Amino acid sequence: MTASHDSMLWISESDVVSMMDLGEAIEALEIGLLAEAHGDAQNMIKTHVEWTGGGTLHAIGAVFPRAGYAGTKTWPHTKNGATPLLVLFDSNSGALKAIVEAFALGQMRTAAASGVATRWLASPEAQEFAVIGTGKQAITQVAAVVAVRPIRRIRVFSPNEERRNKFVARVTNEFGVEAVCAASVREAVKGASIVTAITRATEPFLNADMVDRGTHINSVGAIVPSRAEVSEDVLARSTQIVTDSIPQAQKLSRELIEFFGPPPGNWGAVRTLASVVANRSARAASDDLTLFKSLGVGVSDLSLGIALYSKALALGLGHRIPHPQKVSPRLRTTEMAKTLRGG
Repeated sequence: MTASHDSMLWISESDVVSMMDLGEAIEALEIGLLAEAHGDAQNMIKTHVEWTGGGTLHAIGAVFPRAGYAGTKTWPHTKNGATPLLVLFDSNSGALKAIVEAFALGQMRTAAASGVATRWLASPEAQEFAVIGTGKQAITQVAAVVAVRPIRRIRVFSPNEERRNKFVARVTNEFGVEAVCAASVREAVKGASIVTAITRATEPFLNADMVDRGTHINSVGAIVPSRAEVSEDVLARSTQIVTDSIPQAQKLSRELIEFFGPPPGNWGAVRTLASVVANRSARAASDDLTLFKSLGVGVSDLSLGIALYSKALALGLGHRIPHPQKVSPRLRTTEMAKTLRGG
């Protein structure tokens, strides 16, 4: 299958899952982060709106002009679910290249970011891993850490005992690694070399006195100002603080905003994940805590989306549908509109 200006490609969830595993997602993301570091990719700062009832509407995007791609991912998060879609355009002509159903893509790109951060910032010998939260994104977060470190035991905590028991059973079955339930956050993280928090907490729950020296922390769940996972004293102990987008963190991360202050503040102490990958800057022996504050950025989604689109073309996957065609708007008022107005 080849690209056509007369049609675009709809890539389904099943197509996405058949073409990419989490290890491949981590590699695709590193390629995208290198492009960002070299000035060949740029993020659109995430925008969102919240409404009464617990809903949020999100939009993120990026452009890879040298590669010829631009795109956005958008989704409403509601109590009853979400339907995320990645829309991929030709950055030169504006033509629509593909629409990618982005449930699995979103989970993989979020997990891949933690995988990349863990690859560079966690101790190479890390074997004890704690995960806080057992929601939909948690299992891929575990997979990402297991993919890059020789994990031997995983401690799991969430407030719901039944859910954490089921999650432990799934982790054991899926990865063949010892997994145990913890009765508290403190119990889960004590002695862990890597901690991933993937929650919807609205107040910090991870304090510095809980965490051993040399621990790497992935803070993944607090992606809007109404949420928080790590306390100020954790940030104070962190000798490396990394995020996927500093401008986005200055807008959306309550934890970092409260610690560094409004821009310009002391934000020079924060590094981007792209710079970590480009400089191949692994943790130093002198590092105490290292922290990756994950917010989710367009470069991540497009890194995976571009790889998936290229694979779909090569493998003949996806469904061709007609490209949108311009039609001029009607300029005269119709009889029906006149009737509705009482004319």
